[in-house]
Amino acid sequence: MKKLLLAAMIAGFAMPALADDHDKATPEQIAKIDEALAAVSCEVDPDNIEVEEDGSFDLDDVICADGQYDVKLNADFTEKERRKE
Repeated sequence: MKKLLLAAMIAGFAMPALADDHDKATPEQIAKIDEALAAVSCEVDPDNIEVEEDGSFDLDDVICADGQYDVKLNADFTEKERRKE
């Protein structure tokens, strides 16, 4: 019984770590995001990229020539929203 309880506790601690990985962009996605942002004179730290459940991207603290923004990109890497911070 103790082994079963221990295994359940370990699994419970591991699940949040696994859940955090699903919202991270892959290196290929980061490259495409960087390319899309460079086309409009902007850049973002890869740590500030979050993949949404629908495949779109939420970018925090995007630095552009005219200021800092929060940007949302569609799954095809086109901009769908930009809010100045």
